[in-house]
Amino acid sequence: MGNPNGAPLLYTPEKMQKKLDEYFKETPVEKITITGLCIWLDIVKETFYNYTRRKEFSQMMNLARLKVENAYELSLRANGRAGDIFALKNFGWTDRQEVDVKSNDFKQVLDKFVDKV
Repeated sequence: MGNPNGAPLLYTPEKMQKKLDEYFKETPVEKITITGLCIWLDIVKETFYNYTRRKEFSQMMNLARLKVENAYELSLRANGRAGDIFALKNFGWTDRQEVDVKSNDFKQVLDKFVDKV
């Protein structure tokens, strides 16, 4: 299996799955990271995400990423550290509140505000 953009792929799907399984079995949950996983695989982060975009690797790589995200989530729950929050934000988490204002709701809020002014 080759890579049309350059060097041949380092892993077959089977070999990648084996390496992923080894990492998550051998690494204590509090030490699981994307960079740790990349070092384990002997690849850079860009290569990790390139594998994620390949159809034959997509499911396993996304599940591996989810396991890393879960490790941070568990750490946040147990320890509440800012570093865990930062890492989760890099996974797409947000801490902002979103308010869905519909026209009728907005009118009610505005009416209450106007009554106080």
